[in-house]
Amino acid sequence: MPGRSPEGDALTTLVLPAFELNGEFLSAAAMISAPHQLTPAQWQVLGAALEDPIPVAEIARRIGLGLTRQSVQRVANDVVEAGWAEWIDNPQHQRAKLLEPTSSGRSAVAAMAAEQHAWADHVGAAVGRSDLAELSRLIPRVIAASREYRESAAGGRDA
Repeated sequence: MPGRSPEGDALTTLVLPAFELNGEFLSAAAMISAPHQLTPAQWQVLGAALEDPIPVAEIARRIGLGLTRQSVQRVANDVVEAGWAEWIDNPQHQRAKLLEPTSSGRSAVAAMAAEQHAWADHVGAAVGRSDLAELSRLIPRVIAASREYRESAAGGRDA
């Protein structure tokens, strides 16, 4: 079995810190959202629906992260049960209701803004704007290349 290329080694070196970064982002989101009785997942779902009412399938696509529509549906049901959002009719689809935050849901998300801004400003200042801009440019390229590989590999298995 041949070894990895230098580029493959460079990517492999990035994987564990990327997982750690994801965990750190989730921990920071939990710290910010917990005092408001929201989970990070509930915050994400409410945030996706802030501008316009939206169906669960679209929330799952926007949030990404490999979440299934079913897992987003469970979180959406939780935010509705808690009174942070409600289901409204979807003129485009009878069965796929739209999730719309209530005033208390909007207030909960707005209440977290100051703390999220303080966290983002601190981390941003520590890392630096130009380095963060470079990461923002590179991360989507890594994601796209990985998706391209997975899709081509899956296509080869179906043949």
